[in-house]
Amino acid sequence: MATRAEDPRPVDPPTGNPGTGSGSGAGTGTGTGTGTGTKRPRASAKGEQTRARLLAAARELLAGDGSVPFTTRNVAALGGVTHGMCHYHFQNRTDLIVAVVESIRPEWITPLEEAVAGPGTFAERAERVVTMLSQPEGGDLSRLHSALHWFAAGDERVRESLEAEYRRWRECFVALFQVLADERGGGFDPRPLGEAAAAGTDGLAAFQTLGAQIDSAPVMRALVLGLAAGAA
Repeated sequence: MATRAEDPRPVDPPTGNPGTGSGSGAGTGTGTGTGTGTKRPRASAKGEQTRARLLAAARELLAGDGSVPFTTRNVAALGGVTHGMCHYHFQNRTDLIVAVVESIRPEWITPLEEAVAGPGTFAERAERVVTMLSQPEGGDLSRLHSALHWFAAGDERVRESLEAEYRRWRECFVALFQVLADERGGGFDPRPLGEAAAAGTDGLAAFQTLGAQIDSAPVMRALVLGLAAGAA
């Protein structure tokens, strides 16, 4: 208990532990006045809301124009919470960035995983992938990826976290060409083809962030189907 008293950081209300409380209703999960049963869900929800606000603020700063430095203090101010509360949820700036890296997975990796894992032949799945990746990436997400790459250059933890996400992204293409290998009864290793498709798609996205006027759908279709033809 001494260490808690010495810790100056504000904390969200504790969730408690059923069976250890002394108020009426403690240990039953159904207390209504002084019991802890009705307070635990509200405390947990409040903590999650605070964390979500901090993540949203961190993302906004990372995707911004750089005029406001990315610091935990600035993130806390933008999120409308105290600096101490920010450090309660995220120990430092690196923790915040790594959390942002993980939080954007549903926006670029999960849809690709679903497109590949869905039903259909290789050609049908490949067309789903091409259609999905041909959609222009939002400016916010594009700037965010650029900022994350910049921080990864100087922070080992950010680099490892971002590489893990890209590894998962590349595995989608390997899985796609595994479908082709299965259709043809084997005979080739799908990994080099998948890695090549991922590299080509990533390069195309990089060109587009620089304003290159490229019709991405036929380019990606030629890439994927050309690799598939070469596998024969």
